[in-house]
Amino acid sequence: MLVPPFYPPPLDGGGGGGESPPARARRKALGFMRKVRKILPIICGVLITACGYQMVGKETHVPPGLSSVAIPTFKNGTFEPGIEIQFTQAFLREFILDRRVKVVDRAQADSVLEGSIRDFRFLPVSYDQSGLVLEYQSTVLLDVTLKDRDGKILWQQNNFSESQWFRASSSVLTTEANKAIAIQNIGKFVAQRLRNRFFSNF
Repeated sequence: MLVPPFYPPPLDGGGGGGESPPARARRKALGFMRKVRKILPIICGVLITACGYQMVGKETHVPPGLSSVAIPTFKNGTFEPGIEIQFTQAFLREFILDRRVKVVDRAQADSVLEGSIRDFRFLPVSYDQSGLVLEYQSTVLLDVTLKDRDGKILWQQNNFSESQWFRASSSVLTTEANKAIAIQNIGKFVAQRLRNRFFSNF
């Protein structure tokens, strides 16, 4: 005959009656977790403050008086048609979304961000067993300059380059489409990186 285990009542006279030790431990653990959840936001706030983090938006490094910028169409010094459009659109999108300076027309702007695409090339980087190209690496080299209304250079980034691979295809149209996507991605990455440098270098 099996005899059920006997659990003595708590000695401190607290509630729970004949609560078993596993149940009592579980109740205490739940109570502890509830306390932790209550004080966790306070602990996180103290740690964030102690570490010097700010959660009030983006830090701005913009010269006094510069509140707006115009981004005209980039100059294309390459033989790749339309590449300047991709890069101009990428920079416009990044600065509009950033919102630390307002993007306006040139006549209304405190400053002008000019870009010049100096070089674009794509070279084969991998081949199949038959010697046909599998992948190309496309590389763009450009200069970006910020000027005030009087033409004074406020910030400049020369010889900035970015590369990306794209797949080749037996179809010329597909290869050209992949190249166009690579150019678009390069424009996006360049705009993001130079936007960050733009705001951190002042």
